[in-house]
Amino acid sequence: MDDMRPGGRYRPAKGMASRPIIGMCAAIEQARFGVWDTQAHLLPREYADAVQRAGGLALLLPPDPAAVEDPDAVLDLLDGLLLAGGADVDPAAYGARRHAATVHTTPERDAFELALARRAIERDLPFLGVCRGMQVMNVARGGTLLQHLPETHGHEDHRRTPGSFDDADHDVRLEPGSLAARAAGEERHGTKSHHHQGVDRVGEGFAVTGWSELDDLPEAIELADRRFVLGVQWHPEVDETSRLIAALVDEARAYAAARGGAAV
Repeated sequence: MDDMRPGGRYRPAKGMASRPIIGMCAAIEQARFGVWDTQAHLLPREYADAVQRAGGLALLLPPDPAAVEDPDAVLDLLDGLLLAGGADVDPAAYGARRHAATVHTTPERDAFELALARRAIERDLPFLGVCRGMQVMNVARGGTLLQHLPETHGHEDHRRTPGSFDDADHDVRLEPGSLAARAAGEERHGTKSHHHQGVDRVGEGFAVTGWSELDDLPEAIELADRRFVLGVQWHPEVDETSRLIAALVDEARAYAAARGGAAV
């Protein structure tokens, strides 16, 4: 018979397949499908594909105003959290004035993801931030962002072609022994890049453990006092050779097993 995990979580009956549950926050975007043109909760399928390839169960999380006040209602369901790429973070979230190039912000999404990020860190839930997700992670701990890298760094090489990763490869160097290096499996790592913003002031407790070979922009941040809290500025979900998302799933599997959850 099915029962509940400690804390009220559903647990499949013995013999049912069980995988670590990875929550992935969805964007709110205008989308066209069939005869419809409407707002939708969506996320590129590469994120779910990468989680599934690694043996995880991908759960899409639409922004939920109630969860801003009670993020545990969402996090109780999860073994790991993935914040994905997407629209710029509203600069009001880190006390800055809006740059002309900061566009398409969604405060509803920001509030939801910031609440989940802060509480996931407090709970020591395995947590990976990708591109925008790394920036949200940084802002959640009081950090700030550079709003337009071509202005501050003098080039467009972090996002050469909007909407494409085809010509956006560059290397990052990762701190030896860091979580970033262990998760990537190497200290010099090729990346798929697509962003025009980046980390400026680093959030409380975070260490920068990855830097772009283009210009030394921070490309990875992590918390040494947590089991797995890692942000990367690149897009591992579109690189089938990347080990980053599998590393999150592996840590989530161990986290679930330790609390009587998913089978190892």
